[in-house]
Amino acid sequence: MQPTPNSPDDHALGNAGEVAPTSASATPAFSPLYQQIKGLIMNSLQASEWKPGEAIPSEMELAVRYRVSQGTVRKAIDELAAENLVVRRQGKGTFVATHAERQVQYRFLKLFPDHGDASSEGPAQRQIVDCKRLRASADVARSLNLRTGDAVLQVRRVLSFSKAPTILEDLWLPGGPFKGLTAERLTDYHGPMYALFETEFGVRMVRAQEKLRAVLPDEVQCALLKITPHTPLLSVERIAYTYNDTPMELRRGLYVTDQHYYRNELS
Repeated sequence: MQPTPNSPDDHALGNAGEVAPTSASATPAFSPLYQQIKGLIMNSLQASEWKPGEAIPSEMELAVRYRVSQGTVRKAIDELAAENLVVRRQGKGTFVATHAERQVQYRFLKLFPDHGDASSEGPAQRQIVDCKRLRASADVARSLNLRTGDAVLQVRRVLSFSKAPTILEDLWLPGGPFKGLTAERLTDYHGPMYALFETEFGVRMVRAQEKLRAVLPDEVQCALLKITPHTPLLSVERIAYTYNDTPMELRRGLYVTDQHYYRNELS
């Protein structure tokens, strides 16, 4: 007999490509059932069944859909919420996280002022220095899982806080998903860049890896950041991924840290 949505014996999912019921002779699953449900929800997020900012079905509706218990669905959603892929709103439901929301939009920016918090500075002032299409070098192609020579978009911008240039960033994006992105669109869009990627290009950054080191600037970097050649900078190289660990952005930033510090929380 198949389990009901509230059955504690969660062996079966629905019949839309889900895992079949187990038996004594079946090969045991290598992941807990809630992890399998999480994967199915992730597939729906990747397929844009529910778009950023939209509500996903309730836990009971998902339990019926996947033919598992509500508790199993809740555990899957708990993990998605912990990873900032969905956002729970008391009394309203669960929504697909979007970089347009304040609690999400600065998730990848770890630079904080020495005095006060990030909100006390207000949003960064942005200057798009360059935006051009070119062929991927070997290292850029490797980072973005492309072939050397594939089309990429390179963006250079300066972020200033309280009118002081603080971050110089170079970004490389795969050319296909970001066709039509121009310096004008970047300049005219006043929200977070990742929110632009979501709303206009259907690309949502869900996680990132970073490498940090200390460097000195070259002549061009000094001019853009208005610093001397002996100013120490924090170099932050980030690869940002969309669903299913697909790399969608290589970003190399140089941070001026005389009035800011880089903070990361480990758990």
